[in-house]
Amino acid sequence: MSTTVVAPLTIEDAELLVATARRAAEDAGVTVSVTVLDAGGHLLAFRRDDRAVLISGETSTRKAYTALQLNAPTADLVDAVQPGGPFHTLPTALDRPLLFIAGGLPVHRDGRLIGAIGVGGGAPDQDHGFATAAVQALV
Repeated sequence: MSTTVVAPLTIEDAELLVATARRAAEDAGVTVSVTVLDAGGHLLAFRRDDRAVLISGETSTRKAYTALQLNAPTADLVDAVQPGGPFHTLPTALDRPLLFIAGGLPVHRDGRLIGAIGVGGGAPDQDHGFATAAVQALV
């Protein structure tokens, strides 16, 4: 029986994700916090600029955690947590609070989940764009 080994998300990968998201945000004139988690939910990299809103660090971490736990972009999950949605009770069912605002993306390699990135500090569509730019740079 053969097994497929997928390289995990490394510190170097995480630093590239943070640098790319930060650069994209700076190019747009926005100050953001960026969090990168590995597949186990462990913090690999974090950046919070002193000019960013203080809560942006917590926001970026919760976005990354949400994207990792549900293996989906946080922007795609907003409707699912509304009353009557399939995940309506999910945020209270987990140990860690989730955040359903655009800016969290799972990170895949060879079709497998290896981590997640969360970006907070800009408007939701901006944060989603900064996270997307970072993930595309990793490919």
